[in-house]
Amino acid sequence: MKIAFLGTGLMGAPMVRRLATAGFELSVWNRSAARATALAGIATVCDTAESAILDADVVIMMLLDGPVTAEVLSPCLSLLKPGTLIIDMGSVDPDTDRALAAFSARLELHYLDAPVSGGVVGAEAGTLAIFAGGTAEAYAMAVPVFAPLGRATHLGAVGAGQVAKLANQLMVATTIGAVAEGLRLAEAGGCDPAALREALKGGFADSRILDLHGKRMVTADFVPGGRSVAQLKDLDNVMALAEASGLELPLGTTITASFRDFVENHGGAELDHSAYYLWLEQRWS
Repeated sequence: MKIAFLGTGLMGAPMVRRLATAGFELSVWNRSAARATALAGIATVCDTAESAILDADVVIMMLLDGPVTAEVLSPCLSLLKPGTLIIDMGSVDPDTDRALAAFSARLELHYLDAPVSGGVVGAEAGTLAIFAGGTAEAYAMAVPVFAPLGRATHLGAVGAGQVAKLANQLMVATTIGAVAEGLRLAEAGGCDPAALREALKGGFADSRILDLHGKRMVTADFVPGGRSVAQLKDLDNVMALAEASGLELPLGTTITASFRDFVENHGGAELDHSAYYLWLEQRWS
Protein backbone atom coordinates (compact mmCIF):
# COMPACT_ATOMS: atom_id res chain seq x y z
CA MET A 1 0.00 0.00 0.00
CA LYS A 2 1.36 3.41 -0.99
CA ILE A 3 0.58 6.37 1.26
CA ALA A 4 1.03 10.01 0.26
CA PHE A 5 1.46 12.21 3.33
CA LEU A 6 0.88 15.94 2.88
CA GLY A 7 2.11 18.10 5.76
CA THR A 8 5.19 16.93 7.68
CA GLY A 9 5.40 19.48 10.48
CA LEU A 10 5.44 18.95 14.24
CA MET A 11 2.79 16.23 14.11
CA GLY A 12 3.17 14.95 10.56
CA ALA A 13 6.85 14.04 10.70
CA PRO A 14 6.60 11.59 13.63
CA MET A 15 3.45 10.11 12.10
CA VAL A 16 5.36 9.45 8.87
CA ARG A 17 8.09 7.74 10.88
CA ARG A 18 5.52 5.49 12.55
CA LEU A 19 4.02 4.54 9.18
CA ALA A 20 7.45 3.86 7.70
CA THR A 21 8.33 1.59 10.61
CA ALA A 22 5.10 -0.30 9.96
CA GLY A 23 6.28 -1.04 6.43
CA PHE A 24 4.19 1.32 4.31
CA GLU A 25 5.60 2.83 1.11
CA LEU A 26 5.52 6.60 1.55
CA SER A 27 5.75 9.77 -0.49
CA VAL A 28 5.77 13.09 1.38
CA TRP A 29 5.30 16.78 0.67
CA ASN A 30 5.42 19.88 2.85
CA ARG A 31 5.10 23.55 2.01
CA SER A 32 8.35 24.20 3.92
CA ALA A 33 10.52 21.82 1.92
CA ALA A 34 13.19 21.33 4.59
CA ARG A 35 10.73 19.54 6.87
CA ALA A 36 9.96 17.00 4.17
CA THR A 37 13.60 16.62 3.15
CA ALA A 38 14.42 15.49 6.69
CA LEU A 39 12.37 12.35 5.94
CA ALA A 40 14.31 11.42 2.78
CA GLY A 41 15.73 8.29 4.37
CA ILE A 42 12.31 6.70 4.87
CA ALA A 43 10.08 8.29 2.20
CA THR A 44 10.14 9.71 -1.31
CA VAL A 45 10.27 13.49 -0.98
CA CYS A 46 8.21 15.36 -3.61
CA ASP A 47 8.35 18.97 -4.77
CA THR A 48 4.57 19.30 -5.14
CA ALA A 49 1.49 17.81 -3.55
CA GLU A 50 0.34 16.73 -7.02
CA SER A 51 3.47 14.65 -7.60
CA ALA A 52 3.27 13.15 -4.11
CA ILE A 53 -0.25 11.77 -4.59
CA LEU A 54 0.29 10.07 -7.97
CA ASP A 55 -0.48 6.34 -7.77
CA ALA A 56 -1.24 6.61 -4.03
CA ASP A 57 -3.72 4.21 -2.47
CA VAL A 58 -4.15 6.49 0.55
CA VAL A 59 -3.66 10.25 0.88
CA ILE A 60 -3.21 11.61 4.41
CA MET A 61 -3.31 15.33 5.13
CA MET A 62 -1.95 17.01 8.26
CA LEU A 63 -2.26 20.66 7.28
CA LEU A 64 -2.78 23.94 9.12
CA ASP A 65 -6.49 24.66 8.71
CA GLY A 66 -9.52 24.38 6.45
CA PRO A 67 -8.53 26.94 3.80
CA VAL A 68 -5.03 25.45 3.42
CA THR A 69 -6.42 21.90 3.28
CA ALA A 70 -8.90 22.83 0.54
CA GLU A 71 -6.24 24.76 -1.37
CA VAL A 72 -3.78 21.85 -1.33
CA LEU A 73 -6.21 18.98 -1.94
CA SER A 74 -8.59 20.44 -4.53
CA PRO A 75 -6.13 20.37 -7.47
CA CYS A 76 -5.13 16.80 -6.54
CA LEU A 77 -8.55 15.18 -6.55
CA SER A 78 -8.87 14.74 -10.29
CA LEU A 79 -5.42 13.09 -10.38
CA LEU A 80 -6.35 10.29 -7.97
CA LYS A 81 -7.45 6.89 -9.17
CA PRO A 82 -11.01 5.82 -8.28
CA GLY A 83 -11.16 4.02 -4.95
CA THR A 84 -8.34 6.04 -3.37
CA LEU A 85 -8.85 6.76 0.31
CA ILE A 86 -8.36 10.36 1.48
CA ILE A 87 -7.86 10.94 5.22
CA ASP A 88 -7.79 14.44 6.66
CA MET A 89 -5.97 14.09 9.98
CA GLY A 90 -5.52 17.83 10.50
CA SER A 91 -7.82 19.91 12.68
CA VAL A 92 -10.14 21.89 10.42
CA ASP A 93 -13.71 23.13 10.52
CA PRO A 94 -16.25 20.36 9.85
CA ASP A 95 -17.78 22.09 6.83
CA THR A 96 -14.46 22.00 4.95
CA ASP A 97 -14.27 18.23 5.24
CA ARG A 98 -17.93 17.80 4.34
CA ALA A 99 -17.45 19.85 1.16
CA LEU A 100 -14.26 18.02 0.18
CA ALA A 101 -15.92 14.66 0.89
CA ALA A 102 -18.89 15.51 -1.34
CA PHE A 103 -16.55 16.50 -4.18
CA SER A 104 -14.47 13.34 -3.63
CA ALA A 105 -17.56 11.12 -3.78
CA ARG A 106 -18.39 12.43 -7.25
CA LEU A 107 -14.95 11.23 -8.34
CA GLU A 108 -15.47 7.78 -6.73
CA LEU A 109 -12.97 8.54 -3.97
CA HIS A 110 -13.36 7.57 -0.31
CA TYR A 111 -13.00 10.27 2.35
CA LEU A 112 -12.53 10.31 6.13
CA ASP A 113 -12.02 13.18 8.51
CA ALA A 114 -9.80 11.81 11.29
CA PRO A 115 -8.22 14.53 13.44
CA VAL A 116 -6.08 13.44 16.36
CA SER A 117 -5.30 14.27 19.97
CA GLY A 118 -2.16 13.45 21.91
CA GLY A 119 0.34 15.99 20.65
CA VAL A 120 3.86 15.33 19.48
CA VAL A 121 4.42 12.87 22.35
CA GLY A 122 1.46 10.79 21.18
CA ALA A 123 2.53 11.00 17.54
CA GLU A 124 6.01 9.74 18.40
CA ALA A 125 4.73 6.93 20.61
CA GLY A 126 1.87 5.83 18.35
CA THR A 127 -0.70 6.54 21.07
CA LEU A 128 -2.81 9.20 19.38
CA ALA A 129 -6.56 9.32 19.90
CA ILE A 130 -8.01 9.35 16.37
CA PHE A 131 -11.55 10.67 15.80
CA ALA A 132 -12.90 9.32 12.50
CA GLY A 133 -15.91 10.42 10.48
CA GLY A 134 -17.03 8.81 7.22
CA THR A 135 -18.64 5.69 5.84
CA ALA A 136 -18.12 2.30 7.42
CA GLU A 137 -16.39 1.19 4.21
CA ALA A 138 -13.90 4.06 4.29
CA TYR A 139 -13.21 3.49 7.98
CA ALA A 140 -12.54 -0.21 7.41
CA MET A 141 -10.03 0.69 4.70
CA ALA A 142 -8.25 3.04 7.12
CA VAL A 143 -7.94 0.65 10.08
CA PRO A 144 -4.51 -0.78 9.02
CA VAL A 145 -3.24 2.77 8.46
CA PHE A 146 -4.43 3.95 11.86
CA ALA A 147 -2.95 0.97 13.72
CA PRO A 148 0.66 2.31 13.96
CA LEU A 149 -0.57 5.78 14.87
CA GLY A 150 -2.88 5.19 17.81
CA ARG A 151 -6.40 4.26 18.85
CA ALA A 152 -9.14 5.10 16.35
CA THR A 153 -12.87 5.46 16.97
CA HIS A 154 -15.52 5.69 14.22
CA LEU A 155 -17.91 8.44 15.36
CA GLY A 156 -20.31 8.82 12.44
CA ALA A 157 -20.54 10.49 9.05
CA VAL A 158 -17.94 12.85 7.60
CA GLY A 159 -17.61 15.85 9.89
CA ALA A 160 -18.17 13.85 13.08
CA GLY A 161 -14.43 13.44 13.58
CA GLN A 162 -13.85 17.20 13.44
CA VAL A 163 -16.76 17.85 15.80
CA ALA A 164 -15.24 15.36 18.26
CA LYS A 165 -11.86 17.09 17.96
CA LEU A 166 -13.46 20.47 18.68
CA ALA A 167 -15.07 19.05 21.82
CA ASN A 168 -11.66 17.64 22.75
CA GLN A 169 -9.93 20.98 22.18
CA LEU A 170 -12.49 22.85 24.26
CA MET A 171 -11.88 20.43 27.13
CA VAL A 172 -8.10 20.63 26.70
CA ALA A 173 -8.01 24.42 26.61
CA THR A 174 -10.24 24.91 29.63
CA THR A 175 -8.30 22.30 31.61
CA ILE A 176 -4.99 23.95 30.70
CA GLY A 177 -6.47 27.21 31.92
CA ALA A 178 -7.69 25.64 35.17
CA VAL A 179 -4.35 23.94 35.87
CA ALA A 180 -2.41 27.13 35.12
CA GLU A 181 -4.63 29.27 37.30
CA GLY A 182 -4.55 26.77 40.15
CA LEU A 183 -0.75 26.65 40.08
CA ARG A 184 -0.51 30.44 39.90
CA LEU A 185 -2.92 30.73 42.83
CA ALA A 186 -0.72 28.36 44.82
CA GLU A 187 2.38 30.38 43.99
CA ALA A 188 0.71 33.67 44.94
CA GLY A 189 -0.37 32.18 48.27
CA GLY A 190 3.11 30.97 49.17
CA CYS A 191 2.81 27.30 48.09
CA ASP A 192 5.43 25.76 45.79
CA PRO A 193 3.54 25.02 42.51
CA ALA A 194 5.88 22.15 41.63
CA ALA A 195 5.24 20.53 44.99
CA LEU A 196 1.51 21.11 44.57
CA ARG A 197 1.55 19.36 41.20
CA GLU A 198 3.05 16.28 42.87
CA ALA A 199 0.62 16.47 45.78
CA LEU A 200 -2.40 16.53 43.48
CA LYS A 201 -1.54 13.23 41.80
CA GLY A 202 -4.16 10.59 42.49
CA GLY A 203 -6.73 13.14 43.67
CA PHE A 204 -9.77 14.50 41.85
CA ALA A 205 -7.71 17.33 40.28
CA ASP A 206 -5.27 14.86 38.71
CA SER A 207 -5.26 14.63 34.91
CA ARG A 208 -2.98 14.02 31.97
CA ILE A 209 -2.85 17.77 31.49
CA LEU A 210 -1.71 18.30 35.09
CA ASP A 211 0.93 15.63 34.52
CA LEU A 212 2.30 16.74 31.14
CA HIS A 213 1.37 20.40 30.81
CA GLY A 214 1.66 21.06 34.53
CA LYS A 215 5.26 19.88 34.30
CA ARG A 216 5.84 22.27 31.39
CA MET A 217 4.44 25.09 33.49
CA VAL A 218 6.55 24.53 36.61
CA THR A 219 9.74 23.97 34.57
CA ALA A 220 9.02 26.84 32.12
CA ASP A 221 9.35 24.52 29.11
CA PHE A 222 7.17 26.10 26.43
CA VAL A 223 8.80 24.66 23.29
CA PRO A 224 5.69 23.85 21.27
CA GLY A 225 4.15 20.43 21.18
CA GLY A 226 0.83 22.12 20.49
CA ARG A 227 1.17 25.76 19.39
CA SER A 228 -1.02 28.38 21.05
CA VAL A 229 -1.96 29.82 17.66
CA ALA A 230 -3.28 26.39 16.65
CA GLN A 231 -5.19 26.14 19.93
CA LEU A 232 -6.79 29.51 19.17
CA LYS A 233 -7.70 28.36 15.65
CA ASP A 234 -9.47 25.34 17.12
CA LEU A 235 -11.24 27.45 19.73
CA ASP A 236 -12.49 29.82 17.04
CA ASN A 237 -13.94 26.78 15.25
CA VAL A 238 -15.49 25.62 18.55
CA MET A 239 -17.24 28.95 18.99
CA ALA A 240 -18.40 29.02 15.38
CA LEU A 241 -19.94 25.57 15.78
CA ALA A 242 -21.55 26.59 19.07
CA GLU A 243 -23.08 29.69 17.47
CA ALA A 244 -24.38 27.68 14.51
CA SER A 245 -25.88 25.16 16.96
CA GLY A 246 -27.50 27.78 19.16
CA LEU A 247 -25.30 26.93 22.14
CA GLU A 248 -23.88 29.28 24.74
CA LEU A 249 -20.51 28.16 26.12
CA PRO A 250 -19.45 30.47 28.98
CA LEU A 251 -16.14 28.70 29.65
CA GLY A 252 -15.46 28.43 25.93
CA THR A 253 -16.04 32.16 25.48
CA THR A 254 -13.66 33.01 28.31
CA ILE A 255 -10.84 30.66 27.32
CA THR A 256 -11.06 31.72 23.67
CA ALA A 257 -10.69 35.39 24.64
CA SER A 258 -7.75 34.50 26.90
CA PHE A 259 -5.86 32.60 24.18
CA ARG A 260 -6.63 35.39 21.68
CA ASP A 261 -5.04 37.95 23.99
CA PHE A 262 -2.01 35.72 24.55
CA VAL A 263 -1.54 35.02 20.83
CA GLU A 264 -2.30 38.48 19.46
CA ASN A 265 -1.01 40.78 22.21
CA HIS A 266 1.61 38.91 24.22
CA GLY A 267 3.76 37.06 21.67
CA GLY A 268 2.38 33.61 22.48
CA ALA A 269 1.54 32.35 18.99
CA GLU A 270 4.45 29.93 18.60
CA LEU A 271 4.68 28.87 22.24
CA ASP A 272 3.12 25.68 23.57
CA HIS A 273 -0.48 26.07 24.72
CA SER A 274 0.64 25.33 28.27
CA ALA A 275 2.22 28.80 28.12
CA TYR A 276 -1.18 30.07 29.22
CA TYR A 277 0.69 29.87 32.55
CA LEU A 278 3.17 32.42 31.22
CA TRP A 279 0.32 34.64 29.99
CA LEU A 280 -1.06 34.83 33.53
CA GLU A 281 2.29 36.11 34.77
CA GLN A 282 2.44 38.64 31.93
CA ARG A 283 -0.94 39.99 32.97
CA TRP A 284 0.37 40.68 36.48
CA SER A 285 3.50 42.51 35.27
